[in-house]
Amino acid sequence: MTQIRPTSVNKVTQSSLLNLAMDLASVTAQSNRFELLISAVRGAINCDAVVLLECRENVLVPLAQRGLLDDVLGRHFVIDEHPRLAAICEDRYPVRFAADSPLPDPYDGMVVGHDDLSVHSCMGIPLYLEGSLIGAVTLDSIAPNEFDEIDSRALDIIAAMAAMALNTSMLMSKLERKSHRAQSLVQALTEDEHLKEGSSILGQSEVMSKLMQSIELVAPSDFAVLIEGETGVGKELVARKLHSLSQRSSAPMVYVNCAAIPQHLIESELFGHVKGAFTGADRDRDGKFLLADGGTLFLDEIGELPLEVQGTLLRAIQNQEIQAVGRDKTKNVDVRIIAATNRVLSDEVENKRFRADLFHRLSVFPVHVPPLRERQGDTLLLAGHFAEQYRRKLGLRQLIISESAGEVLRGYQWPGNVRELEHVISRAALLARSDQQSELTVIGPSHLTGIQEGKYTAFSQPEPQLSSEDARQFSSKDEFSNTDVHPVVNLKEATERYQKGIILDALRRKEGNWAQAARELSMDRANLVRLGKRLGITVHKSVVPN
Repeated sequence: MTQIRPTSVNKVTQSSLLNLAMDLASVTAQSNRFELLISAVRGAINCDAVVLLECRENVLVPLAQRGLLDDVLGRHFVIDEHPRLAAICEDRYPVRFAADSPLPDPYDGMVVGHDDLSVHSCMGIPLYLEGSLIGAVTLDSIAPNEFDEIDSRALDIIAAMAAMALNTSMLMSKLERKSHRAQSLVQALTEDEHLKEGSSILGQSEVMSKLMQSIELVAPSDFAVLIEGETGVGKELVARKLHSLSQRSSAPMVYVNCAAIPQHLIESELFGHVKGAFTGADRDRDGKFLLADGGTLFLDEIGELPLEVQGTLLRAIQNQEIQAVGRDKTKNVDVRIIAATNRVLSDEVENKRFRADLFHRLSVFPVHVPPLRERQGDTLLLAGHFAEQYRRKLGLRQLIISESAGEVLRGYQWPGNVRELEHVISRAALLARSDQQSELTVIGPSHLTGIQEGKYTAFSQPEPQLSSEDARQFSSKDEFSNTDVHPVVNLKEATERYQKGIILDALRRKEGNWAQAARELSMDRANLVRLGKRLGITVHKSVVPN
């Protein structure tokens, strides 16, 4: 790394510095203040790419960027893992890197329209305020030595003005969040700014903004929250965010997977038991309610809870009182309940598979987590986040997603939601590593196996196959057609026959592909498979004939 501080030629004129100052003065009054800040810097310094990063302990988090691939905003850069960023943060003055610098560039392959930047200009401006590093601005140009002739004094002035503008912008953003929460009559919680990587909710789409508003509104209260959404959308992440923003954040959040507990052990798991209460109870054991006392109890997959246990759970929630299996005395607890399900519980109540009183007790404040296909613009941001995670896990110097691969990711409907996206990126990272020809590892369309054809990934459950009888029915274009008329003898039987006909018709058009049929019917694939099984469209090992 070579730091160059020439003073002979001044490419940043007094006029451009004055324009920068005026632009920065208006930045804080705008909602898109971070984007305006980097636009102002780019107006003063000619470059092909610029990134504004906030320093959160030992991590640089991108706030805005111009000229790089969209997924960069989903990446968090650990300073110690990137030598150029470390060099910038360790210095108090702008750092210019020589074109032949041996230090790897964290943005290699990410500059839009330029895959190979082995020789280019790179500069970093650390942003200090009152002796503390609050962020940095990085600039890249495809032209070598582009930044060498900028006067160092001009760069120092730009750094000082940008640092003050960034600090003011961050303060304004915090004040706006606090004002919004005050208007909603909830306590402003701003202490947990730096969540651990992987535990924050990423998303810039309108539906995710509304979700975050709902979370911030209800989190400080003790209301029970019911989180609904398809499989893989991140319901547990929402639950953890609710807990972290609550007044119980210093107490534990205890997780219970209601679908994974054998029915005869559910009460013991929730409320505890005494030694000898049943076969195998060789010691006293505290239940999850007691472990969560003072904190939050997260009941995942609540829709799978048997009806026989739902009444006992309802009493515990209503009275905040539990009774261990085998013990006569009750014990008071102070627990906030957050529940999650991929079922539509209102339908389950209507079909007598879930208690109405428990449903109303849990859904004091329902929260719906949108599927990934409805989160316009979030796919690449999440893909970049996962790419950075797997770059670190696989020990790669750089892992980027090509523009063509990004287009494939944007165009896919993601029936498995964020979980499927993570699996696709993890597998693509492995495949890209095996094809690696240089230190730069690039995920291309060929590495995104299983999604271009609209199929599920290898991490998903296998596609159910139709029995030979069902295959015969949907292979005929007219058999079970929606226009078939059957004499109505029993309303339930007629309704199920009609539903089965619609499903078989969709499967015929999609050549037996359940995922594509589910998208055509505007259903979640898992729900469609369950409905198909209930209607007698049986899973069979035989292959569906053409």
